[in-house]
Amino acid sequence: MPLVANSNLPAFERLREEGETVIPSSVAVHQDIRELHIGLLNMMPDAALEATERQFFRLIGESNQIAQFYIHPFTIDALPRGEKGQAHIAQYYESFAQIKAEGLDALIITGANVTQPDLAQEPFWQPLIEVIDWAYANVTSTLCSCLATHAVMQFRYGQKRQRLPAKRWGVYPHRVVDKWHPLVNGVNTRFDVPHSRFNEISREQFETAGLHVLAESEEANGHLAVSEDGFRLVFFQGHPEYDTISLLKEYKREVGCFVRKERDDYPPFPDNYFTQQIQAVLTEYRYRLQKALEKGDTVPEFPEGLITASLDNTWHDTGEAIINHWMGHVYQITNIDRRKPFKDEIDPANPLGL
Repeated sequence: MPLVANSNLPAFERLREEGETVIPSSVAVHQDIRELHIGLLNMMPDAALEATERQFFRLIGESNQIAQFYIHPFTIDALPRGEKGQAHIAQYYESFAQIKAEGLDALIITGANVTQPDLAQEPFWQPLIEVIDWAYANVTSTLCSCLATHAVMQFRYGQKRQRLPAKRWGVYPHRVVDKWHPLVNGVNTRFDVPHSRFNEISREQFETAGLHVLAESEEANGHLAVSEDGFRLVFFQGHPEYDTISLLKEYKREVGCFVRKERDDYPPFPDNYFTQQIQAVLTEYRYRLQKALEKGDTVPEFPEGLITASLDNTWHDTGEAIINHWMGHVYQITNIDRRKPFKDEIDPANPLGL
């Protein structure tokens, strides 16, 4: 929760200049502890649908222990779904029409499964544009994750993602490049973020589009960026929402693809994720697996139970802190009526006073 400038003490202005949230008394007296309504546009495939819900719900729920968060999941009808996924959505999700009618304080858009060489050919393309355009006009801030970042950069800013020579996969160190911006003010200046993608938007592309990069990695390029006004659109290329075991599960799936001959090569280890001990266990497993395949024997069970307890999570606390800052500023910019900013106190074109 923010500081209230209840006097003309110069320290308040100095803290505001350094990126701290300091609100005038005239705003504070109109605020009550209230709910925030967060939309989650979940475009992930059926296999990851519920795990993605839990990951983002966890980040939001742990970010602030005062505000009450109401999460409103919805999806895009054009996305292909199996029977189980359709049933889950029918029972628990809202429609976009409902979302528009009720309004949101903030919106998170997940990644999606990509099958076409150009994102504009994907079935989610036009519906996603509709959601983004509506949110830009009606929602205080929208956070785009991974593929959603790439899509918005293409259709809104004319910057197409670039194919990488090999999949960027693992946990990478990042550095804050603008420590005064309110989203990263006070967080660790160096922190890790998981990545899992074949394409990227470079820092140069973000800056060419007039956007502001807040955190980047020498190995993984730009991770966190914001729109021209500093807040309306927030872009993640990495996955701070990932669970400790998310990359392990992904590695296990890739091993399964190798077994089923859906990929020709045995998957490499994700970068900077497995300890040497875990790598030794998995190397031994690979040897036994390939021997079994050669002889036509039963495939040995993947040694997940031997690995899980030894995995480290070096990203969640910073991801949580950034989401906390994001939620905090959404809370300050919207009033108890939600969707309506404090027009007398906040400039919608520059809500953070940057």
